[in-house]
Amino acid sequence: MIFQGRSKRKYTGKLYKRFRKKRKYELGREYVEALIGERKIKKIRVRGGNCKIRIYKDRYANVYIPAEKKVVKAEIKRVLENKAHIHFARRNVLTKGAVIETSVGKAVITSRPGQDGVINAVLVEE
Repeated sequence: MIFQGRSKRKYTGKLYKRFRKKRKYELGREYVEALIGERKIKKIRVRGGNCKIRIYKDRYANVYIPAEKKVVKAEIKRVLENKAHIHFARRNVLTKGAVIETSVGKAVITSRPGQDGVINAVLVEE
């Protein structure tokens, strides 16, 4: 588990004295890398009783075609470019902003697969 509170040290390097324990609402979770493959999802209960759907693997994306003003379900072939991490394109990791090659052409992912539970993309005009 990841604790995302204040820093443990002051700017001088001295450790802060702990004034309380960690709280449940300060909980962080491990990052899930969405990959290309047969659809695999998991529902997670989050604060307020809400739900987040994590995508572990998915083969299809909802691609919006601006010229035709319609959305099509397209198969993802591979990740061409990913600015989130230099090795994500090589490993076919899907994140927001990643450029993917689909059956209808090149597209940019606009959703967050690890949080939204869906892969939405917009076709890039060449």
